[in-house]
Amino acid sequence: MRSIQFCDTTLRDGEQTAGVVFSAEEKRMIARLLAEAGVEQAEVGIPAMGKEEQKIIHSIVDMQLPLQLLTWNRAVKQDIDASRQAGVDWVHISIPTSDIQMHHKLKLNRQEITLMIQRAVAYAKAFDLHVSVGFEDASRASIPFLIELINILYLDGVRRFRYADTVSVLNPTTAQLNIKKIIDECPEDMELEIHCHNDFGLSTANTLSAINAGAKWASTTISGIGERAGNAPLEEVAMAWRHLYNGKVHVDSTYFHELADAVSKASGRMLPEAKPIVGSMVFTHESGIHVDGLLKNHETYQTFDPMEVGRTHHFVVGKHSGFKSIAYFLQKEGIYLDKHQGEKLLDYVRSITSETKKTVDVSELKRMFHQLNT
Repeated sequence: MRSIQFCDTTLRDGEQTAGVVFSAEEKRMIARLLAEAGVEQAEVGIPAMGKEEQKIIHSIVDMQLPLQLLTWNRAVKQDIDASRQAGVDWVHISIPTSDIQMHHKLKLNRQEITLMIQRAVAYAKAFDLHVSVGFEDASRASIPFLIELINILYLDGVRRFRYADTVSVLNPTTAQLNIKKIIDECPEDMELEIHCHNDFGLSTANTLSAINAGAKWASTTISGIGERAGNAPLEEVAMAWRHLYNGKVHVDSTYFHELADAVSKASGRMLPEAKPIVGSMVFTHESGIHVDGLLKNHETYQTFDPMEVGRTHHFVVGKHSGFKSIAYFLQKEGIYLDKHQGEKLLDYVRSITSETKKTVDVSELKRMFHQLNT
């Protein structure tokens, strides 16, 4: 049973969401929750942004959480110096690797990029920093070039590399093929991290395909917050790996809702009701067929027990409810329906909910029952 490790970048890539700013207190709270949940590593910011960012990151370091903390850096000395000032012992050094980014962003060729990242790695290692190297726009880069870079940097002491789908061009098939090609041509103890964006709604699928192909780390954010359409959501990747791939996850999934709520409040971004795993309505059932099945045996309409994420099934009464649904609710109130009463009440409920476009709570259902039977 293969396990998955997480590098959560909510505090870096998540905060890069347009209009999102986390306060120092919010960053510390999110970092604490990530640690309590058992997330292995968190990317906590970009120290090169300035003294205030460095101070906030240092305050997270001072919390001494059971969580590896790393910072994001360009392949330049001043960024690494800023990370040293922030007090971290892990630095992630990012470098463009696609020809389009190398040429248009930095006006450099492959040989110059290789030398640039080697110098940055050597500088960081001179201060005994642990180094992760990030290949920006890797999904549009030459795979032989990426393999060459990994093998060169491996000799320089780097064991951790991030394959970034920066502009979201992967699909599950190419994610699987590309990662496997790289792993097959690189040293066995090299650890690859997959970082996917969600512009086509495939970040979770692409991340899982890459992990299934041999990547060891998943770069995620809570509820998928991040640049443009966001990143791969931690909670989706974790639960899918556990239940669809029969893999091992060390993260405590009962924290997912608390984390999602905390990030939603801190970012000002509301969670959609139907957001997979953490949405407020994902374990809510109205359909009579579903409610009847769940009352008989939860296995009929669930892929995993909601208790895994700290939730339970919740039934509501609406247009699509059946006799078993309303009988279940009223029986809990000591009211037992016969078939005639049930059909009469159900017709009334469907009429009212079709008009109001709202569900009916138990107190209102009781009122309707007494209204029809007096």
